[in-house]
Amino acid sequence: MTDRAPGTVDIRIVPVTKANRALVTALRLAPEQVDFVAGNADSLREARSDRDARPRAVMAGDQLVGFLMYEAPRDDDEARIYRFMVDRAWQGRGCGKAALRAVLEEIQGLGHVRHVSICYESENEAARRLYRSAGFVEEGLDEDGEMIADLVLAPADR
Repeated sequence: MTDRAPGTVDIRIVPVTKANRALVTALRLAPEQVDFVAGNADSLREARSDRDARPRAVMAGDQLVGFLMYEAPRDDDEARIYRFMVDRAWQGRGCGKAALRAVLEEIQGLGHVRHVSICYESENEAARRLYRSAGFVEEGLDEDGEMIADLVLAPADR
């Protein structure tokens, strides 16, 4: 699952492992973004106790540049992306857009998912633009005041 982002090397997502875990936790957001996304160390701790969590490292060539996590339970036709971040040094290079395409491709490849939801802080305009550009449609705020957006996946070719 690779994708060429403008101005970068190929972007791909890979599982978070013991070998790359410390690099994932070392990723940093820009100061104005810190309140928008849970910390990566917290997310990885959460993933240890959630069998449905699928933590992924975002790679640009051999550089770890971001992190995302989603769940796609086998008994549900919905996948939920609930963590998504690109390190501040790699923002503005198309890495987020390419990583989003890569994770949507991975999710679609599972075969049982018909739509994908994502939540984000309603003030996070960069996230809103990114998800809207991928086809996500805002559905309203959840109980925590975060925007919920949904993407209906095209039927997989069989």
